[in-house]
Amino acid sequence: MEWIQSLNAAIDYIEDHLLENFSINDVALKVHISTYHFQRTFSVLTGISMGEYIRNRRLSLAGQTMTQKGSKVLDVALTYGYENAESFSKAFERFHGIKPSQAKKQGAVLKSYNRMLIKLAIEGGNILEYRIENKVAFKVVLSPQVFEADTCMLQIPEVWQTFMRQFKDHGICGEMGVRIFDQEVTNKFTYGIGCHEKFVESVPSGFSVYEIPEFTWAVFPCVGPMPESIQKLWGRIYTEWLPQAEYQFFDEYDIEYYTEGDIYSEDYKSEIWIPVIKKQDK
Repeated sequence: MEWIQSLNAAIDYIEDHLLENFSINDVALKVHISTYHFQRTFSVLTGISMGEYIRNRRLSLAGQTMTQKGSKVLDVALTYGYENAESFSKAFERFHGIKPSQAKKQGAVLKSYNRMLIKLAIEGGNILEYRIENKVAFKVVLSPQVFEADTCMLQIPEVWQTFMRQFKDHGICGEMGVRIFDQEVTNKFTYGIGCHEKFVESVPSGFSVYEIPEFTWAVFPCVGPMPESIQKLWGRIYTEWLPQAEYQFFDEYDIEYYTEGDIYSEDYKSEIWIPVIKKQDK
């Protein structure tokens, strides 16, 4: 339940500062959650990104402001965090379906996007398998790219498709997808596709060797076609396992482990590995 309380506290902070200049990292720091896990948890629970939520709330309120007598497009744009009237007008029209100037007309239809409250619905009866393992340090060979936490869920599957086309005949298998977190750049992370070093005779151009330290890992088995099954499992980890677990995530790495076989098969097997630490040991 701590995560639910923290997310609602984050929404409280956003609502209190909607007219101010703040970043998602500022919000995450306020509730003591890493930016990456904060954004992922929010999107899993709500179906939208935190950035979308903030934009929708601001544009909803901007619509109300535009109906007021004497309101000017540029003034409203600046009030709700836009640098100029043009960018505001485009965002306003995408959201409301009409231009800001049309909002003043009698009978204009605007959209209202209400403040969100996150609740955990306990339905029970579902089994989520996991095991806790201690793994010694090991090395992986990865093709790394940098992603933003807000958009990674859409981009990473595309990167996998490109990787498989380029490297399937070059001795590098897509055995693992590894997220590497930089504690100083909290809104971005490195994600690398590759395999255990023991499977590679020499490191190809564009690849790097990373040593994954010894950790205690929570390992979650996954069965089903990619990428839907593993994305669904991520959602279950955040909504079913994490709120009641005696562990918390250790923000260094996490790994998606893939076996050989037809990734689109209903019985395809993969795993999610997350380094964890007991809450009382923090």
